[in-house]
Amino acid sequence: MGTPQEKKRRRFFLANPNPDAFGQMTEKIARFMGTPQFLLWMTVFCAVWLGWNTLAPEEMQFDPRALNFTLLTLMLSLQASYAAPLLLLAQNRQDDRDRVVSKQDRQRDQQNLEETEYLTREIASLRITLREVATRDFVRSEMRDLMDEIQEVQKRQQELFARAEHLARGLDESDHEMELPDFDPNSANPSTSAFDLLSEHRPKNRKKKMVKDIDGSPE
Repeated sequence: MGTPQEKKRRRFFLANPNPDAFGQMTEKIARFMGTPQFLLWMTVFCAVWLGWNTLAPEEMQFDPRALNFTLLTLMLSLQASYAAPLLLLAQNRQDDRDRVVSKQDRQRDQQNLEETEYLTREIASLRITLREVATRDFVRSEMRDLMDEIQEVQKRQQELFARAEHLARGLDESDHEMELPDFDPNSANPSTSAFDLLSEHRPKNRKKKMVKDIDGSPE
């Protein structure tokens, strides 16, 4: 009760056609009126109308020439009065479509611009990253240098092994050529004399030891 009710708007026109369907129909009519076929048929119609009302007997003329073809003039005026709004409606619909298409084109262009900028940034970052990555030529040069170093190390090892073998052969030959004095087992102290015999030829390996007599009594 306390809630005010909205006033119902009176509909002066009961007919409420679908705007899309009516617009499509008007566009079809406007397109047909702009074709050469329409102009040809309109010319033929006017020629037949004028010819009939001019050459036919007066009893059969429905738009006589004496009245300056009043009916034809009214028909052409009515056609023009309807053709102008139809053309304007079709033009407005075409403008709306063009506006929507242009808006979509701007959105698409903006999206393409953003994608292009993103790809440009990604390509720049990839270039910066590739500068720090070793290339194939750089890796080959480094491997070539390592192979050269390894060959040099192998040559040095071979030279050292050859020198070691040469020194070992020289030591063996010197040991064979060494002449030891005769050992007398009938000497007073054979163990002491044998120790002195070996120590004379190897003075670096000689050690001071307390030598005991054979009977075990210290000197």
